[in-house]
Amino acid sequence: MVQRRLLLVTVAAAGALAAQTAMQHSDHMPELNLPNWTSAGLATIAGVASVIDGDTIEIHGQRIRFNGIDAPESQQLCKNASGADYPCGRRSAQALDTFLAASKAVQCTFVTWDRYHRFVGDCQRADGASVAAWMVEHGQAIDWPRYSHGAYAAQQGKAEAAKVGLWVGKFQAPWEWRAGHGDNAEAAVSQPLGIISRQQVAQSYSCQPRRKCSQISSCDEAQWYLSNCPWGGKLDRDGDGQACETLC
Repeated sequence: MVQRRLLLVTVAAAGALAAQTAMQHSDHMPELNLPNWTSAGLATIAGVASVIDGDTIEIHGQRIRFNGIDAPESQQLCKNASGADYPCGRRSAQALDTFLAASKAVQCTFVTWDRYHRFVGDCQRADGASVAAWMVEHGQAIDWPRYSHGAYAAQQGKAEAAKVGLWVGKFQAPWEWRAGHGDNAEAAVSQPLGIISRQQVAQSYSCQPRRKCSQISSCDEAQWYLSNCPWGGKLDRDGDGQACETLC
């Protein structure tokens, strides 16, 4: 009888422990301790952002996809004004990295979760500037009507008329590019560009002496001069946010 009672107590204790563990796993959301994840009004995350690609950032370890826009994928190529291929996905990410570098914190308001388990949100820089609107207006991303319902159509019209960014040449809509390169094209992730890479670059680059593209050895170096040196704009002759394009 004593053995049977001990067995029942042991089974009950194990069951309680399993139930507690299951509740912890189901309720746990890393970094985001918000009461209601189905309500956009309650869910926000803020912090220094690291750039994953032109429409995805990471804050406190949480991947965040910008709502309503689509940017070229990391491996995507586009055509420039001369018809030559260039890495438009990389340039889009670099443009976003430069834009966010001026902001101490980015705040994103939750909209939904996507199928890759990313937080999809509307993000603003510390000065209140809409990240998605800036990316579209500067031709580094495009309005995605399926999700935006045309929210960024005006910014896209300006970018197309001014022929900046993607609109300098020809490109395939990112969602069409992904369709032709496998369903997992967007799921692939790269190392964040973000604040860590900028600090590392700053240790080796300097604004003195002044340099020309012929004296620069890499795309990252050229982009650092463009973002940090008073003479850096001379390296971006067409004003598309990309310095020394022959290096990139």
